[in-house]
Amino acid sequence: MAESVEIEVIGFSHGSCGPFPCDENRSCGLVACCPTEELVEAVKALEKAVSCEYGGKASVKFTLLDDGIPDDVRAIIEEHQPPLPIVLVNGKLTPIGRVSFSLIKKEIGALLD
Repeated sequence: MAESVEIEVIGFSHGSCGPFPCDENRSCGLVACCPTEELVEAVKALEKAVSCEYGGKASVKFTLLDDGIPDDVRAIIEEHQPPLPIVLVNGKLTPIGRVSFSLIKKEIGALLD
C-alpha cells in the first residue's frame, strides 16, 4: 500500500486527451474540459478532480514533449510504444491511453487501499 500516488500524463500541448470524440456522455468522468478534446485542458480538469477526491494523497504531473523527450520517457516509448497521451502511475506505465478520471481512480484506489 502506497502513502501517496503520482499520476504523470505525458503528451504534446496540442495533443488530444484521448482517442475518442468528446461530448457530455463521455465515460472519462471529466466535464470541465468538455468538449475541447485538448490535453492541456483535460490535465487541468484531472488535477482538480484528483485534488478534490484524494487531497494530498494523490497528485498529477504533466510532462510536455513539445521541447523534447526526457530520457525516462524515451525508454518507455522505445520499449512499449504506448499511445499518447501516456499515463504513468507512480512511474509505472498503465494501459489507460487517455485522460480518464474514472480509469485513473481505479489505479489510485489499488495503490492506496
